[in-house]
Amino acid sequence: MKKIYMLLLLPLALAGCSSSITNLTPSRLVRNSDGTYRVEAAWRTTEQTIRPETIKPSVMVGEKNYPMQPELVVSDRWEAFVPVPADQKLTHYQFRFDFLRNAIPKIVEDSKLSETYTLEIVDKPADGK
Repeated sequence: MKKIYMLLLLPLALAGCSSSITNLTPSRLVRNSDGTYRVEAAWRTTEQTIRPETIKPSVMVGEKNYPMQPELVVSDRWEAFVPVPADQKLTHYQFRFDFLRNAIPKIVEDSKLSETYTLEIVDKPADGK
């Protein structure tokens, strides 16, 4: 009976645990000369089983992954610069956070993938506005 009671409580215990990825990148950026654009995400989690020191975020653009670096001033925010070819006006990307999770009987690899976002690259108007 005690085991059944513990199994019934497990979903309640896990209900308060969550992780979220928030895209902090504007949906439109002005085209620049070097062809790379900064994308930024915030990672929030209340999951106690995640080992924070093992978090490895990246930005996925098509088949390519670009590693993200932590922002120096704000915790739980990550950034990367992704290339967009000069002849391209849109790029689609996702954030992926890989990490290790404490589990029984051993630590396991896990990850969280964001939804797909679109970045539009706009040409600067001739009048500079």
